[in-house]
Amino acid sequence: MSDHHDNGHHGHDVYVTHYSQKDYLIGFALAAILTIIPFWLVMGNVLAPETTKWVILAFAGVQLIVQMVYFLHLNSKSEGGWNMMAAILTIVILVIVLAGSIWVMHHMNTNMMPGMGPNSTHDMT
Repeated sequence: MSDHHDNGHHGHDVYVTHYSQKDYLIGFALAAILTIIPFWLVMGNVLAPETTKWVILAFAGVQLIVQMVYFLHLNSKSEGGWNMMAAILTIVILVIVLAGSIWVMHHMNTNMMPGMGPNSTHDMT
């Protein structure tokens, strides 16, 4: 018997991305900024609540991309493109979860807090 084991892996180049400490620091800085800005928007009551909701969702989407690229190392070249498929699946699931969360919260607010909507004249004092 031969000591050479082929296993059928001809022509499969594996692209490995090597990240440096600088890349991790950039990812950390972006993640921190993408967390601090929405926190400031909510705590400072800077925008209207409806606008703030959509801005926070946008920041969450960008935050997910930053996490995937800088910390999970998902890109289109590594692992023969399978990482890109994982990224696309993650984005699809993100959209479903975010849209479902907003839908559930809206309906919970509407159905469980009657008279407390934005057009209500109910006085909380």
